[in-house]
Parts: sequence; structure tokens; C-alpha cells
Amino acid sequence: MQTIEVSRLTLGQKLSAFFALCKPRVNTLIVFTAMIGMWLADPAMAQPMRFFVASIGIALVAGAAAAINCLVERTSDALMARTKMRATVRGAISATETLTLATLIGSVGLWLLHAWINDLTMWLTLATFLGYAVIYTVVLKPMGPMNIVIGGAAGAMPPALGWAAMTGTLGIEAFTLFLLIFLWTPPHFWSLACYRRDEFARASLPMLPVTHGLQYTCRHILLYTVLLSAATLLPVWIGMSGWLYLAAALALDAGFIGYALRLVRHYDDALSRKMFKYSIFYLTLLFTALIVDRLLRF
Repeated sequence: MQTIEVSRLTLGQKLSAFFALCKPRVNTLIVFTAMIGMWLADPAMAQPMRFFVASIGIALVAGAAAAINCLVERTSDALMARTKMRATVRGAISATETLTLATLIGSVGLWLLHAWINDLTMWLTLATFLGYAVIYTVVLKPMGPMNIVIGGAAGAMPPALGWAAMTGTLGIEAFTLFLLIFLWTPPHFWSLACYRRDEFARASLPMLPVTHGLQYTCRHILLYTVLLSAATLLPVWIGMSGWLYLAAALALDAGFIGYALRLVRHYDDALSRKMFKYSIFYLTLLFTALIVDRLLRF
């Protein structure tokens, strides 16, 4: 694959390439769930500046983690259709430039959280960065097929970060929000890994469909989808949400379980792709229902 000469790119082009490495679409969902955590902790929005600064700080650190992920995985990314055009693969931005910019924005994000929010949020955000960029990307991902289950803990932290940002504490509410994304991550990622299994195999990444086959993976997708559906009842049980959220959760759970059952009964790449897309829709609406329910009852 032909690479681009880094020196020929303008500063603006390099910054644009780096921005793409920060995975803005993925991080939009990350920041969204962090914001939901903040809204749930402070439904009156009595601290709008804290809300704004925390959102920026978390977004910057999340972007830095994504860029480091792309840098570390540039060799395997070159072998996969969905990642082979990343700037780190094409040579649009050098490894040194990527690492420098990631360090800069990550440091600014952590400083904002330290100076304007609280140290609990800063340390939790730093731990999340290390969990994703180092423990998951460098250690767990190439190690074995259950990497996404363990590594998913880092991706599940944003709503807890949001809660900590507004309250300075972590309680049962923060744990519940964490648990929802933690259990959502395996069926979300495995549905993608199923229809992208050949690419993961070429990249020598031991994802579950590659190491254990489609049927085994689909059964695990169903298992985690059922566990997630049970966990969606926790916000109601602890009094954080009411009937509106419950109705939305039950409807969304029914759709998610329906997809998982169909995959187990008769696997199809097109169906797996649809489930992956539905999983994003599912999480967005689930967390939207949490905040709408809370605002209506406030």
C-alpha cells in the first residue's frame, strides 16, 4: 500500500489526520454516556460550567487513548478493510507526531479535570486511559479471545466518570451505569467480530469468532445480551428511574435478545451487521431514556 510522505502535508492536514485517529464517532458515544452520568447526578444542572469542563476533559483523554490505540495497532490495521485507511497506516502522520499530539491533548484533559473538577475524576479518567490504551490494546487484545470482556471495563467507565465529576463520589448509581456498558460491550463487539472474522484472522488477532467459531460466539452473544437485559432493571430497582425508562428498556431488550436468538438459530453476516448497528441504537436510546425519565420525575 502506497504511503504518504509526512513532510509534504501541511500542519492543517496533519491535525485533520490526527483528529480522525481520535475516533470522533466512537468518542461521541463515550462523551454522551459521560454526560448522561453527569445529568443523572445533577438533574437540575446547577453546575453548568462543571458539566462543560468535565465533558471537554473526558473527550480529550478519550481522544488521546484512541490515537494511541491506532498507533499501536497500525500493523494489524493495514490488514483490515475497515482500518487500512487510517492515517497511521497510510503514513499521513508519523508515530512521533501521533504520540506527541496524544500526550498533549491527554495531558490537557487530565489537567482540566484536576484543576476544575476533582482528583477522583482525574485519577479514574487516567486509569481508564491506561486500561484502554495500554492494558487492553497492548496486553489483552493479542492475548486471547475474551479480551473484550476484560478490556470492556475501560469502555464502561465514562458514565461513572460523569457521576464522579458532579458528586466527587462513586455510589451504587455509578456502578449501575458502569455495569450496563460493561455487559453491553461483548455482544456489541462480537457481532462486529463475527462478520469481520476473516479480517481479524488475517491480522492474527484472537477474537472469539476466529478462535472458537461462529456458533460458540453467538451463544456467548446471547448469554451477555440476557445478562444485560437483567441489568437494565437495576436503575428501577435502586430508584434511579421509573416507568418511562422501564418501558423503553423492556422494548429495547426485546429487540436485542431477538437479534441474538436469530443469530444462534441461523447465523448470517448480514444479520450480524444489523445487530451491531442495533447495539449502537440500543445504547443511545437506553441512556436517553434514563435522562428523560429522570428529568420528567425531577
